Amino acid sequence: MPSKIRSAILLLFLVPFSTRAAVTCADVLKVLGPELADATCFVSTDLTTNNPNTTPANNSLPGLPPFAFTPVTDRGVIAPSAGKRTPITKAVPGLQINARITSDPTGQARFLLRLPNEWNGRLVVAGASGTRSEFNGDFAWSDYVVQKGYAYASQNKGVLNLQLSAATDPLACRLAPTVPVFVHFYDNDPGQPFTRWAEFMIRAGELARDGVKAGYGRPPRFTYAVGTSNGGYQVRRAVETAPELFDGGVDWEGTFVDEHAPNLLTDLPPAILNFPDYAASGFSAASTAAKNIEAAGYPPDIVAGTASLWASYNVQFWEVTQCQWQKRLDPAYDTYGSGTGTYNYVSRLSFSDVGAQLAAFATTGRIQRPLITVAGTMDALLPIDHHARAYARQVEAAGAHERHGHDHRDWDRDRRPTYRLYEVQNGNHIETFQDAFPQLELLEPHAQHAFDLLVQHVERHAPLPPDQCVPRGGAIADSPAQPGHCASLFVP
Repeated sequence: MPSKIRSAILLLFLVPFSTRAAVTCADVLKVLGPELADATCFVSTDLTTNNPNTTPANNSLPGLPPFAFTPVTDRGVIAPSAGKRTPITKAVPGLQINARITSDPTGQARFLLRLPNEWNGRLVVAGASGTRSEFNGDFAWSDYVVQKGYAYASQNKGVLNLQLSAATDPLACRLAPTVPVFVHFYDNDPGQPFTRWAEFMIRAGELARDGVKAGYGRPPRFTYAVGTSNGGYQVRRAVETAPELFDGGVDWEGTFVDEHAPNLLTDLPPAILNFPDYAASGFSAASTAAKNIEAAGYPPDIVAGTASLWASYNVQFWEVTQCQWQKRLDPAYDTYGSGTGTYNYVSRLSFSDVGAQLAAFATTGRIQRPLITVAGTMDALLPIDHHARAYARQVEAAGAHERHGHDHRDWDRDRRPTYRLYEVQNGNHIETFQDAFPQLELLEPHAQHAFDLLVQHVERHAPLPPDQCVPRGGAIADSPAQPGHCASLFVP
C-alpha cells in the first residue's frame, strides 16, 4: 500500500467522528427504547463529574428504600480522595441515558450510557465493584475516557445495593463485628445468583454498541472492558466469553473466583477470627494472631499510632463481605451462631453445595482477548497471591492446557491473546486508605496507564510491557527494574 494512502487511512482513524453537531436522544431511544424502561435521556453540557447532573443523587430512584441506590457514594468507593482523582481539564458535551434494562425479571438491572459529541470511534464498558451502581466508575473510569472521546457505558451487575434490616432477618449481615447494625443485600435474594454478573456485563456491551450505532451512525471500531474489584471479575469473564463484543480489557484488582481453595470463603474467616487477639496484643506483628493472618495470605499490617490498616479492613470489609458471600453461596450455615471467623469452607463442601455454587461463576483463565491485571501488593481484601497472581496462574495453566491439546494452534504462545500482570508496590484495595497510611500507593493512575497501553496494543500492535513490579513512585515500564512479581509485599 502506498505511504500516502496509509497516512490518509491513519488520519481518518485518529480524527474524532463529529459528523453531526450532536447526538440526539431521539436517535438513540428509537433503537434502545424497547430494551430500556424508566429511561432518562438528556443532552448534557458536560459528561464529566464537574457537572453535578452527571451522577444522580443518592436515593433518587422512587419507590426504593434508603441505600438501595447510592450513585454519589458509589463513585467514591474505588477512587482516591478529592485532589488525587482523575484531572478534569475540559467540559465534554454529549448525551447521557440512565435506565433500567427491560428484560431483567428482577427489575433491578440498570444501564448507563454516555455519548460525547466529539467521539473517537471507540467504546468503553465498565464493571461495578461490590454491590455498587452503574455510577461506580464515574470518577475512576468515566472522567478519564470521556475526555479522550470514548463513548462510555456501565451497569450494576443486575442488582441494587442494600437496605437496612435486623438481626432477625435470616439474610441480614452485620456491618461490622462491633456495630449492631444489620443490612440486607439485594444480591442475596432469590433470582440474584452471582452468575448474573457476567451476563449483565455482556448485556451492557450489546446495548451500548447499539446505542453508539444509533447515535453516531456507525458501530464502535473497538470496544474495551474495564472494571475494579467485582467489576474486574466482570472484565475477566467478558474477555473469556464474549470476544465478539470486547477487543480487550483492564482488570483492576479483580476478584478471583474458583471452587478450589483459596478463595474469599477460605481467606476471610481466619482474618476475622484472629483480629480480636491481634488488636488485644497492641497490634504486635510478633503475635500469634498476626502470624495467622499473614499465613492466610494477607499482607503485613501498617500501624500508625492507634490506627491500623488491618483494623480499617476489619471494621469495613472483612466480616460483612464474608457474610454476604456466605449467605448467597451457603445459606444453610448459621452465620452468627456458628461464627463468621470459624466458617470452614473445606468442611462445608460435605454439607452444602457451596463448591458447586462457586464453580457456577468461576473464571477459567481462557482469555480470548488481550487482558491486563493491575493489583496492589498490600491489598488486604483480595490478597494478591490469592487473587491477581492466582488468576495469572490460571491464564498460564489454560494456555498450557490448550497448547498440549487439540486446539493448540489457537493457543500458540505467539498467537494467543496477551496477558499481563502489573503489580503496584504498596498498592491496596481502597484508594482513600492512603490518606491515613501514606506508605500506600494509588492504583488508579496505573490502571488508567494500563488502559492506554492496551489500546495501543490492540489498535497498533504495540508490544505490552512485560509483567512487572511497579516501584513506589514509579510507572509501568518497557524495561522494568523488577520484572515479574514484587519481591516483598510491603516496602516502607
